[in-house]
Amino acid sequence: ALADYMHHQKQPLETRLLIKKSDLKPDTYSPLRETYPQGGIEMSIADLLKYTLQQSDNNACDILFNYQGGPDAVNKYLHSLGIRECAVIHTENDMHKNLEFCYQNWTTPLAAAKLLEIFRNENLFDKEYKNFIYQTMVECQTGQDRLIAPLLDKKVTMGHKTGTGDRNAKGQQIGCNDIGFILLPDGHAYSIAVF
Repeated sequence: ALADYMHHQKQPLETRLLIKKSDLKPDTYSPLRETYPQGGIEMSIADLLKYTLQQSDNNACDILFNYQGGPDAVNKYLHSLGIRECAVIHTENDMHKNLEFCYQNWTTPLAAAKLLEIFRNENLFDKEYKNFIYQTMVECQTGQDRLIAPLLDKKVTMGHKTGTGDRNAKGQQIGCNDIGFILLPDGHAYSIAVF
C-alpha cells in the first residue's frame, strides 16, 4: 500500500519524514527509538521501510501508516488487489494499548502468500519501489530459525518478513509467523506463509 501511495504521489524512496519524539512510543519494540530516543530527526522512507521490514519496528510501522493514510488505506488497498481474507484496522500503537485489537487485525496464511505472489508477478507500481522491497526482504536477518532455517545451506534466494506478537492475559503469544518467497536455482519460485 505504501509503494502504491508513493507511486501515485510521485515520491521517491529518499523522501524524508520528520520523526518527532511523540512518534517514538515507549514500551513497544522499536530499535528506531533505541537509536534516536529524542526524535527530532529526518529519515528517508527507505530507511523507515528497512526498520519495518527487517526489524519489525512498531514505531516505524506506525510512522509509515500515518504517512500514507492509516490502516484503513492499507485495508482498502489489499481488498482492491482481491485479498479479502484480511483486515487491517488498528495501528501497532492501538494494539499495544489494547491487546484485544490484535485479534481484529488478521489474515490467513493463504491470503498472505497470495499477496506475495501478486507482489512478485504483477507490475503494481514503479520498479524502484518493487526492487527495494524485494531486496530488503531478501536481506532480512530476523527469524533465522523460521522459514529460512532449512534453506540456509541451499542455493536458493529467499525474501521474508517475520512477525511476533505480544502475549495475551493468559501468557499466550498472540502471533508468530513468517511469510516469504523462495526462488529456486532452476528458475521456479513460490511463496509461503506459516502462522
